[in-house]
Amino acid sequence: MTGRELFTEERSGEVVAASFADTPDPRLKQIMTSLVQHLHAFVKDVELTEEEWGFAIDFLTRTGHMSNEVRQEFILLSDVLGVSMLVETINHRTGGTSTESTVLGPFHMTESPVRELGDDINMDGKGIPCLVSGRVTGPDGEPLAGAVIDVWQTNEDGFYDVQQPDVQPPGNHRGLFTADEEGNYWFRSVVPRYYPIPDDGPVGQLLAATGRHPNRPAHLHFIVAAEGYRPVTTHVFVADSPYLDSDAVFGVKDSLIRDVPEVDDPDRAAEVGLENPFRTLTFDLSLLRADQAPPAAQPADAQPTVVRGAPS
Repeated sequence: MTGRELFTEERSGEVVAASFADTPDPRLKQIMTSLVQHLHAFVKDVELTEEEWGFAIDFLTRTGHMSNEVRQEFILLSDVLGVSMLVETINHRTGGTSTESTVLGPFHMTESPVRELGDDINMDGKGIPCLVSGRVTGPDGEPLAGAVIDVWQTNEDGFYDVQQPDVQPPGNHRGLFTADEEGNYWFRSVVPRYYPIPDDGPVGQLLAATGRHPNRPAHLHFIVAAEGYRPVTTHVFVADSPYLDSDAVFGVKDSLIRDVPEVDDPDRAAEVGLENPFRTLTFDLSLLRADQAPPAAQPADAQPTVVRGAPS
């Protein structure tokens, strides 16, 4: 005997965690120790059966088999469990001083085509025309000239171009823009539409079994970066969209919701190159400086400022 404690039900987490004591990488040691302790505590809490654990292993196996170059089922699983949003939020705390982040999502898997300011990213001619514009600034309101704005969204039918390679032209509803000297950007598109995440795989089965819907509210994706500043990955959500209170991936934050009012002005429509009437969406973004210390975490016992409705 070496003196190492043997496995028991009562001390299982501690015994297995101790096996990582000699891990050379301290961060890996911390992660594995905590993971094992929490996992064992979960199994004991629910008294997991052998059949349930076997089903879980099969579920994860099927999730892996469902993943390919255009479909990442594990990202969807992370999203619907709220882990993606939690990791994103922890790593991009703003303290209310810059644009809040949200999930990347599983469909930023191709480079957006480089476009000029004012270009139309709607290449299939569907949808309600919309002028999207805004300004990129630093924490003190300084304009970030040359900021890079990467945008992508679904088409009118609720699909990204990579989901319909035989239907949509490559790069449809995607664009890589560079802000002008005042930090301004603008482009033409269509009003985003709500849509379901892919629900024909294991994650969809999980949602159905738990009485949850697969829908996301209408939004545009943004990644914004500027030299010397922290990039932000975020969305802008349409204010009157369904599912704002029950986003399947928990991505909605109050600060990211915007009205998309209608403009009925033939002269203005002709000026911006859109059919009349059209909609406008204004989304200003603020970035933290790269050398700014991240805000401290909110105390664990602090109450949230907003409690949204439960998923329906």
